[in-house]
Amino acid sequence: MSPSQIIVLATPVFFLLIAIELAVGYKRQRVTYRMADAISSISLGMLSQTSAVFTRLLRVGIYTAVFEHVALWRNDAFWLSVPGWLLALVFYDFCYYWLHRMGHESAVLWAAHAVHHQSQDYNLSTALRQTSSGALLGWVFYVPMALAGVPPLVFAIVALVDLLYQFWVHTEQVGRLGWFDRWFCSPSNHRVHHAVNDVYLDKNYGGILVLWDRMFGTFKDEDDQEKCVYGTRGLLNSWDPLWANAQVYASLAHDSWHARNWLDKLRVWIKPPGWRPADVAERFPKPPFDIARMPLYHPPMSRALQWFAGVQFALMLAGVAAFLWQADRSPLRHNAIWFATLLAMQWALGAAVQGRIGMGMALLIESAALATATSVLGLQEWHWLFKPLTMVIAIAVVAGHLRTAAPGNRLDRTEGRWLIAALAGSLAGDVFLMFGGFFIPGLVSFLLAHLCYIVLFRKGVPWFARRGALVVTLAIGVGMYAFLWLGGLPAALRGPVAAYVLVIALMAAQAIGRAAVLGGRGAWLVAIGAGFFMLSDATLATNRFVQPLPLAQLWVLATYYIAQVLIVAGMLDGARSQRRAPVTEEGPAASAALPPTGYATPRP
Repeated sequence: MSPSQIIVLATPVFFLLIAIELAVGYKRQRVTYRMADAISSISLGMLSQTSAVFTRLLRVGIYTAVFEHVALWRNDAFWLSVPGWLLALVFYDFCYYWLHRMGHESAVLWAAHAVHHQSQDYNLSTALRQTSSGALLGWVFYVPMALAGVPPLVFAIVALVDLLYQFWVHTEQVGRLGWFDRWFCSPSNHRVHHAVNDVYLDKNYGGILVLWDRMFGTFKDEDDQEKCVYGTRGLLNSWDPLWANAQVYASLAHDSWHARNWLDKLRVWIKPPGWRPADVAERFPKPPFDIARMPLYHPPMSRALQWFAGVQFALMLAGVAAFLWQADRSPLRHNAIWFATLLAMQWALGAAVQGRIGMGMALLIESAALATATSVLGLQEWHWLFKPLTMVIAIAVVAGHLRTAAPGNRLDRTEGRWLIAALAGSLAGDVFLMFGGFFIPGLVSFLLAHLCYIVLFRKGVPWFARRGALVVTLAIGVGMYAFLWLGGLPAALRGPVAAYVLVIALMAAQAIGRAAVLGGRGAWLVAIGAGFFMLSDATLATNRFVQPLPLAQLWVLATYYIAQVLIVAGMLDGARSQRRAPVTEEGPAASAALPPTGYATPRP
């Protein structure tokens, strides 16, 4: 049985213990859970486990290579005995102590480990909040075990035991445990580790044994007079699983890029977290940390959003469990496609809970990801469901916006009708292309959809406001058409394909000109979406008329759905920002890019 399958089998136990902790919290009137935070933490745990399917080879593979070729002592019989297993577990915990400690004392290692500390709550769901990049450098700290001849099987099992042990210590419902606290990592000791209070910072690194902290001077007892405050000093303030993993790396890359001294560019990564070159700190100052001004990130959630998030989370959990159960027996390509699909769904759920996108837009992204995956993997019946469903959802999102958005923040009826008409044309094209022999009707449907987009993008701006963009898109279109002609484009299709190439080039040019005139995030999302349309159609035509491309369906559908999602999102976002732009005698003021809609101001 693989480690991934063991995690799947352990998951019901995790959730049972979470339910018990939650019930105890209600009984004591000291609930330590918030729905959005718990979903975010467990989602990051899912991402850690699904990404481990690909990174495990790095950790275990390197360990095995060192064990096979460089081990200083080989005695498998000893390590497989009871004393050997116990010694291996203690050995692993010792190595883990130093990995954990360096994760707080070196910025590049903290960039990975910070994910586990980002939650401002402390409960059993926090235990599941794990990094997806820790294996990139973490394997170095376990090389001594390979050199000592600990077999890879023993290493893998004691690593799992050490990890599973640490689950139960993430709770505020268990108090001090007397003598146990002096020897072992316990809830009290680990609460100290997660706290950002000055007196607690960077203490208690042990995984199973806290003995290491006592030996090396990093132990701190929990003080009843100093309540633990949780989170990180550089607040995440997001439920985005991708940003949670990238936040610290992005900050380090920023400081390294802007440092003038070449040594400082390197020091940024290896110095303790928070260290910054003097010139960077002067040009990009950050306020000093103040624990008294550490707001709780808590965007509001409506009852409908709570139900939506709960159902989506349950479905996503089932999908992750199914993926992990079969991952070790599946081809790498299949695993990569399902991983990308699950990641898109996790991002969409986090964005919806955070208020960056609506529930309908989250469903649109999820359906698009499933339509792409089912096509690439040959799951034809499911593809026939999700492909038309995706565009039906897109139409419903726009229709719902027209019906429910505040009058000053919605598309006008003309814009809405043209957008729905374009999506309906795309839906018809999707359906036609699902069946053989309907290429021309499909091509005509998409041609009409792009004509609707051109009319839509003309609203409020001149025709082809940026002549340079028109020249560039037409040049790309001419080049693509010549490539298809020389590659064997059938004579009967030369006329229809020429018309199609011309229309899509004009659509992209109109979208870019519109963005240049209106400005704002929404208009540029639409322009980028139009660019993805050109890429998708070019890939489709190349695959069909010139030569088959590897994983063609993946690239065609992924770029196609990115285009549709960006255009819908951009039009809806642009409706909000344009309606808010002040009007002067010279005309509408160019609207500045707005922050993602729905963000709530963190409240204390």
